[in-house]
Amino acid sequence: SPQEFAAGHVEGAINIEHTNIAEAIAKAGVGKDDKVILYCQSGRRSGIALETLKTLGFSKAENAGGIVQARKVLQKP
Repeated sequence: SPQEFAAGHVEGAINIEHTNIAEAIAKAGVGKDDKVILYCQSGRRSGIALETLKTLGFSKAENAGGIVQARKVLQKP
């Protein structure tokens, strides 16, 4: 959510709410063959977003889980 993003996010992240992922990811210029790492506070909503992206053909999308896990996976603050 915008509130969670404002409270803290992984460096370089783009804030896209899971309910608007299909439209917003296209506007952000992300291609279906681009690597997409999703995360949220707990990992639940990013999992929902992942299913949406898979349905749309994003083959390199993955759910890093919560923000703490995402920072470890991406090795970023």
